[in-house]
Amino acid sequence: MIVENHFKTPIYICEEQLLESNLKILEHVEKKSGAKIILALKGFAMWSTFDLVGKYLYGCSASGLHEALLAREKMDREVHTYSPAFKDDEIEEIAKISDHIVFNSPSQFHRFALHVKSINPDISISLRINPECSSSPVELYNPCALHSRLGTTLANFDESLLKELDGLTFHALCEENVDALEKVLEAFEEKFGRYIDKMRYVNFGGGHHITKKGYDVDRLIEVITAFKKRHNNIDVYLEPGEAVAWQSGYLVTSVLDIVQNGMNIAILDTSAEAHMPDTLAMPYRAKVRDAGEPQERAYTYRLGGNSCLAGDIMGDYSFDKPLEIGDRLIFEDQIHYTFVKSTTFNGIKLPSLAVLKKDGSLHVSHEFGYEDYKNRLS
Repeated sequence: MIVENHFKTPIYICEEQLLESNLKILEHVEKKSGAKIILALKGFAMWSTFDLVGKYLYGCSASGLHEALLAREKMDREVHTYSPAFKDDEIEEIAKISDHIVFNSPSQFHRFALHVKSINPDISISLRINPECSSSPVELYNPCALHSRLGTTLANFDESLLKELDGLTFHALCEENVDALEKVLEAFEEKFGRYIDKMRYVNFGGGHHITKKGYDVDRLIEVITAFKKRHNNIDVYLEPGEAVAWQSGYLVTSVLDIVQNGMNIAILDTSAEAHMPDTLAMPYRAKVRDAGEPQERAYTYRLGGNSCLAGDIMGDYSFDKPLEIGDRLIFEDQIHYTFVKSTTFNGIKLPSLAVLKKDGSLHVSHEFGYEDYKNRLS
């Protein structure tokens, strides 16, 4: 990790060595279980690392045309494309660049499947099903919640699709261990088991926290191996996003000002609303390096963003010494589900993107400016 002042802030820095450590864990799962793991771009899309990622994973999971284009252009391995609903003016291009396409409903399947096959005869077709079983800790991220729009329930399954279906896909997890997967698999096989052996593959989706400390990797391998054995050695895919980039990087920011209003308040050159949206949406408290809980250390500050949104607050943190204007602060684990969601709200400059190479050099892959703000407006 480096915090020298020769680079501008704010900046997201991905550590190549930490990223590769995660990839090696995922590769171990692939080799021992026979599963194929692909990167969910919705969770991590730093394409300057894709040469490395592509050495370990089978490809990418895309959530629509633009992610599919990025996957084809920057990694060019397997491209799996899913959308809750595909659009008429995009489906042909998606079909051309995708190896697998996943429909969300029987109606979308009937509307597009034959057309997709006519464009790309080699494409595999899957249906996303809803096993109606999830232990997702946050309802906002529960794809199997009551009245969910994501996936087809057994009651709405159309058996006429079977003659064209190559696979079934489910996604029911959110930052969970293998025990949650086991519960979902039990429900999946109970509801859809009679269809599984007619398929070429099943996609277990994402949300598997495989690279988090304490995750039972050996048990995951056992679960996948047993599932394949029960179903004629069927291909199994997993598509983690967060697990690929878990704790592999951070957001570096600078203190712009310190004000007083009943307590010390540090204004930073970043924004929780624009640059760390999950801290407000989940919500969760981001960890700041070398900082403690309020009052735990000698000097407590409220850390605030540089937008005019009143609630643009990261939280209260304590430090061993007073903060000064120009100090660098590091928000840990901000590489997944952060810059892919970041916005130019309030005209705030997007953080730069950089990779800390294994040799210790910092490669700034992209810096953003006024044009990025202007070009998304009219």
